[in-house]
Amino acid sequence: MSLNNTVSAERPHIAFFGRRNAGKSSVVNAVTNQRISVVSDTLGTTTDPVSKAMELLPLGPVVIIDTPGFDDEGALGELRVERTREVLRKTDIAVLVVDGTEGLSKADESLLSEFITRKLPHIIVYNKMDLLSRLTKINDNEMFISAKTGEGIDELKERLARLIKADSKEKLIVADLVNEGDTVILVIPIDASAPKGRIILPQQQTLRELLDHHCSVVCCQDTELKATIEKLRDKPALVITDSQAFNRVAADTPEDIPMTSFSILFARYKGSLDGLIKGADALKSLKDGDKVLISEGCTHHRQCGDIGTVKLPEWITEYTGAQPEYTFTSGTGFVTDLSKYKVIIHCGGCMLNEKEMQYRQQTAKKAGIPMVNYGIAIAAMNGILDRALGPLM
Repeated sequence: MSLNNTVSAERPHIAFFGRRNAGKSSVVNAVTNQRISVVSDTLGTTTDPVSKAMELLPLGPVVIIDTPGFDDEGALGELRVERTREVLRKTDIAVLVVDGTEGLSKADESLLSEFITRKLPHIIVYNKMDLLSRLTKINDNEMFISAKTGEGIDELKERLARLIKADSKEKLIVADLVNEGDTVILVIPIDASAPKGRIILPQQQTLRELLDHHCSVVCCQDTELKATIEKLRDKPALVITDSQAFNRVAADTPEDIPMTSFSILFARYKGSLDGLIKGADALKSLKDGDKVLISEGCTHHRQCGDIGTVKLPEWITEYTGAQPEYTFTSGTGFVTDLSKYKVIIHCGGCMLNEKEMQYRQQTAKKAGIPMVNYGIAIAAMNGILDRALGPLM
């Protein structure tokens, strides 16, 4: 797979922060050698975070994010600062761009405090070194650059590459659960909500990882699973299903064949599996009027039979006999005040990076609100949670 084909959620997210007119956008453009952000002497030119997925040598595939000034003012300014705080949730490496002619400001120090609190790897770059008569002594994680002349930009990219390497760790979706040469069945229902002409991202990523680890992969719909298993000479090592088909797949998969779902695999891959398992218990006690937050990381067009807005509420009522009240969110938006909710049900998070998924789980934990993901919730409501978790334990 080409590095350029690495999905955005799997790329290190490098975000550039700082005050208005510190030169963030100029630095971003210099680092990427592209005109990603509009540059102007007018304060607050960057009004919204600007993201660009790209391959940047020597960094490899990354997502570069330019943010609004952290010192923005007024009602609109406060909204822009809040958008910048949202970017912090998904940032892997932070670059604080400081106007080298002025030094660190209170806004800069506030950002540094955020980095330290979040244990976020970061570099402080003093821009506009071409305007300085002399360079003062700085710490190891600081450096002088000039976006205008390009001085220091290559060194900045080298430092970012080292930080990414130090921060990277191999994580696997499923390959550690099977052996080379094993046969794995992927159950991919094609219903009204399935995208035309393609399979969805978690299915793609799981398939590719299994092929990379020299497994044989058989794909079928849930209606063909029983016949597919019977046709195989040897038992499959694992059956992985779309969570929506859990009930039928569990019935058609012999008990001696391990079974789980894409959503459960991604719960382990991007978040805290134990915490999400505990959240499933909260479903049992739901009552009429209890508030439930159902949150998704993508912003797909919702169709008839949508899992988040239609199927899950129907299954919850069937499971509990209750009629809770639902709030639905999608994309990067996530409710900040969770206090009114009895439980949060979240998708697998294939479109969100690991940092964002962990932030959402940690936010729920701090608020004392149970959180469960789609696959775990559906397995629990079908009485097969222990079986679905078996391959991961």
